[in-house]
Amino acid sequence: MLSEQKKKDIDKIAFDALTKSSALGQYPTPVDKVLQYADLRVNSKVDLSVVPEHYLAKFGLVLKRAVSKVRGVLVRNDRIILLDNEQSTQRKNFVKLHETAHDLLYWQGKLINCLDDDETLAPETNELFEAEANYFASAVLFQQEMFSDQLLTMPLGMSSARALAKNFGSSVHAAARRYVEHSPKRCILLILNKENPVGFGWPKITLRNSLQSPSFTREFGTLTWDTELGVDYTFVQEYINGRRDLQSEISILTDNGYINCTYHFFNNTYNGFVLIFPQGETIKSRTRFVFTEAV
Repeated sequence: MLSEQKKKDIDKIAFDALTKSSALGQYPTPVDKVLQYADLRVNSKVDLSVVPEHYLAKFGLVLKRAVSKVRGVLVRNDRIILLDNEQSTQRKNFVKLHETAHDLLYWQGKLINCLDDDETLAPETNELFEAEANYFASAVLFQQEMFSDQLLTMPLGMSSARALAKNFGSSVHAAARRYVEHSPKRCILLILNKENPVGFGWPKITLRNSLQSPSFTREFGTLTWDTELGVDYTFVQEYINGRRDLQSEISILTDNGYINCTYHFFNNTYNGFVLIFPQGETIKSRTRFVFTEAV
């Protein structure tokens, strides 16, 4: 959606924000330093999870969708950001940077105030200014090439994406996406939703998104997956049963025929993640991870 020139423009502004705020090279990424550089602050006295809709109207803001839950607001003239405090710390980090982008990306200056919900914050958003803000937030949170440099020192696997999430202060979801998008190795990420039935019955496991590394797509083409995944997939069975993580094997059909793959499954309670890569595909590393808490 974003042109390469637009990405370069945003990358320059993101780099300035990281360096001039002295955030570059600090872990987890000190998001509040970036806000301070932008002359913004979070008004912690206002919690968007409980304020009524008419409170937002005084800033000239209205909900874009009737069922929306507001996650973040930029009140430009007052130099403040409002947040839904029910979000995790990692999610709030991203939202803070998304709102900061609306201010620092100078061509977005015609937006007086900005209101964001789950759809505008989603990587798949079709709204141009929101996609730009998401790109900036990811570039700053993962410190641009710092993420890619660290990725290359770690073994290929879901545990590495989780470790990177913890190191940079992001959600597993955001880190896993960037992990695949920036990996030099051939790999796929499936992001799953568990939809619990009304009444009796088994949960339905649906595909929220699928991503492929550039090298995987070059060799095997773009794979298509069913919108709903059945229990013939072992990771679907384990997701339904509440399994937290799993490593196993799977055979998948590509443009080059069936290939045997290894997959790593991880369930962070919000989504299920399946990282798939051809057997034998590795990054040489002696790094090992021990997780003492959910990340």
